[in-house]
Amino acid sequence: MLSGRVRSFTCLRIAPKALIVRSVLDRRAVFSFSYQYLPLRTSQMAAYKLVLIRHGESCWNQENRFCGWFDADLSETGAQEAKKGGQALKEAGFEFDICYTSVLKRAIRTLWIVLDGIDQMWLPVHRTWRLNERHYGGLTGLNKAETAAKHGEAQVKIWRRSYDIPPPSMDEDHDFYSIISKDRRYADLTEDQLPSCESLKDTIARALPFWNDEIVPQIKEGKRVLIAAHGNSLRGIVKHLEGMSEEAIMELNLPTGIPILYELDKNLKPIKPMQFLGDEETVRKAMEAVAAQGKAKK
Repeated sequence: MLSGRVRSFTCLRIAPKALIVRSVLDRRAVFSFSYQYLPLRTSQMAAYKLVLIRHGESCWNQENRFCGWFDADLSETGAQEAKKGGQALKEAGFEFDICYTSVLKRAIRTLWIVLDGIDQMWLPVHRTWRLNERHYGGLTGLNKAETAAKHGEAQVKIWRRSYDIPPPSMDEDHDFYSIISKDRRYADLTEDQLPSCESLKDTIARALPFWNDEIVPQIKEGKRVLIAAHGNSLRGIVKHLEGMSEEAIMELNLPTGIPILYELDKNLKPIKPMQFLGDEETVRKAMEAVAAQGKAKK
């Protein structure tokens, strides 16, 4: 157990196969896991509900490679994670009006699978590069454990998890430079918009304008919004909603394929901590797996 300020989780059983895992956030916190079963209580009713889901495991997640803007597809495990995410939403009775995702197939396919699972494939879907994963620059394609063995776990953690320090940039001689930078889905981006690498701060800076200009008005109109995106673009939204510090967001690990529910007041402030729709053990293991990706193999 970590000492000091901690993030704990409480769980509410809502169905035979589903749990809502509710996180209690200390905005200055380091994070650990402490589970107990308690009823969810709140002094006010939610004006809006928002559901976020990180894409299921991709083929490159499975190989523990830095993926970023490379368009890796879901692995078989990732497709099953997305299917389970859809099942959790179906069992909880969720209906949506509009969906948002990135232009990367692992997020798009996750959304397709989820919408199929809740029988709402007819919903409008808006895709944007602004919800893409963080661009990992010159690290793209490298194995995280091998990179940690070469450069040290501390350096890799800085590249992966720091708030405002970007990884090395992707130069024109990089194996994936043309595959990414010359892709026609980015043809309308200006030179300033098309990154060669990004810190989390950079990722948030390009995601939040879309959140504020496109998604927020839909929520305030009463639309029920589902966002299927990536670990870092979603961390940016979470940081914004929760008012989290830079230190706290660095330690937040979002699991793949598990829906996250936010209940918001009229000012889009959470009236409850984030709620994970998934069984307790799966959520815990998924978060631990994300945290362990940048460690060298023993």
